[in-house]
Amino acid sequence: VQLQASGGGLVQTGGSLRLSCAASGGAFSSYNMGWFRQAPGKEREFVAVRRVTGYTAYADSVKGRFTISRDYAKNTVYLQMNSLKPEDTAVYYCAASQTWNVVTMTLVDNYNYWGQGTLVTVSS
Repeated sequence: VQLQASGGGLVQTGGSLRLSCAASGGAFSSYNMGWFRQAPGKEREFVAVRRVTGYTAYADSVKGRFTISRDYAKNTVYLQMNSLKPEDTAVYYCAASQTWNVVTMTLVDNYNYWGQGTLVTVSS
């Protein structure tokens, strides 16, 4: 499956953005979809995941502010980001996995396919 992320940009503290990740070339409905981010000089970190069953999980740092959703008709997964903070500044990546493990779902190695990333910059 190929993933194409979009929707990043520059926003002020407290603002909102919605990221999109369009999937093609595979059975979108069979993939668990995640969002990760990587800030300059830091490792890629888990942000959110939505399982095919509808189960969702979030990193503590974004819980209550970010929402992951998916539109099966459009083969797209979204990340709605509200109340953005400067520390949310990063390149955001969407990822897909055909396997599920509640322990490893936050790990980069659990995901088989990755989008190219979209930059989110939050100014103070």
